[in-house]
Amino acid sequence: MEKTIKQEFEKRFGGEGTMYASAGRINLIGEHTDYNGGFVFPGAIDKVIMADIRPNGTDKVRVFSVDINENVEFGLEEKDAPAQQWARYIFGVCREIIKRGGNVKGFDAVFAGNVPLGAGLSSSAALESCFAFALNDLFNGNSIDKFELAKIGQSTEHNYCGVNCGIMDQFASVFGKKGHLMRLDCRSMEYEYFPFNITGHKLVLVDSQVKHALVDSPYNKRRQSCERVAAKLGIDTLRDATKEALDAIKGEISAEDYFRAKFVIEEKQRVLDVCDALQRGDCETVGRKMYETHEGLSKDYEVSCEELDYLNDIARRCGVTGSRIMGGGFGGCTINLVKNDIYDQFISTVTHEFNGRYGHEPKIYPVIISDGAHKC
Repeated sequence: MEKTIKQEFEKRFGGEGTMYASAGRINLIGEHTDYNGGFVFPGAIDKVIMADIRPNGTDKVRVFSVDINENVEFGLEEKDAPAQQWARYIFGVCREIIKRGGNVKGFDAVFAGNVPLGAGLSSSAALESCFAFALNDLFNGNSIDKFELAKIGQSTEHNYCGVNCGIMDQFASVFGKKGHLMRLDCRSMEYEYFPFNITGHKLVLVDSQVKHALVDSPYNKRRQSCERVAAKLGIDTLRDATKEALDAIKGEISAEDYFRAKFVIEEKQRVLDVCDALQRGDCETVGRKMYETHEGLSKDYEVSCEELDYLNDIARRCGVTGSRIMGGGFGGCTINLVKNDIYDQFISTVTHEFNGRYGHEPKIYPVIISDGAHKC
């Protein structure tokens, strides 16, 4: 990929630029906890967006996407927003840096990536983080701190791409560290690295390729359930709720709200339990908690679907250590912690059985926990 990007840059712009990269991400555990003030536990992975970038001495940005085989040119004023969706991520990063008082001048860039699109691995956050990191280095002497780079990516989604996302994806892409997961406190924004020592195991994503549109209503309905319960308990978010306090008001709230809140309270604790287990090298506990999360997302939070439950069932039957839905739900991937000695058998079984039932094979993405945004 790097060679292709360099060749394309030479062909289009002459000479060479500086190469930068940023990663997609997984989240080992901690779903729907972010907007409830809880914890998430992501890591950057070995699937990246890579870009060759060079200032061009003008007030124009010229970018070529290798994967889409399309080029775009735009200015740096608000009125210059490009029509192409992929280019809006880059334009948005430029604008968000400028709005914060940072410098961005014209530049030429060629980029490509191997972060699978639509698999819940945050290819858009990887693209934003790659360009934010690069423009900070090229035009700002790395004076913008890393948290601000993550917020620049998040604001790009909000203001230029129409996605009201949390901070986790951009945080993981910017702060990723090889061999480590990061526990991010979504209330205080404090974070801590945890070594991901899973001797004898692999992490693999199984992509159902099911795209149940995550339209606003099911997501918002779940968020509203959590907010209603928090209000009833007299607290800001479910971060401060306990199971005992929830049970005490069970008769005063709907069954749906009760089960939504029950999942969030239990998931908050599971993240902490998994961090402790990883520090002990206890993969069995990590795996058990992953299965508990899947069960909670399926039965209590109701964001699974038949295909994802089937993938989880196959993993359990094959003796996979841990498996669960990864992401918001309604389609996408399961994330699986698999012992090395059953890995090939699991991949063969899940591919064959899923194809037999649904008429298409799932996509398989082995992942390794890697570094986030960096200069190559």
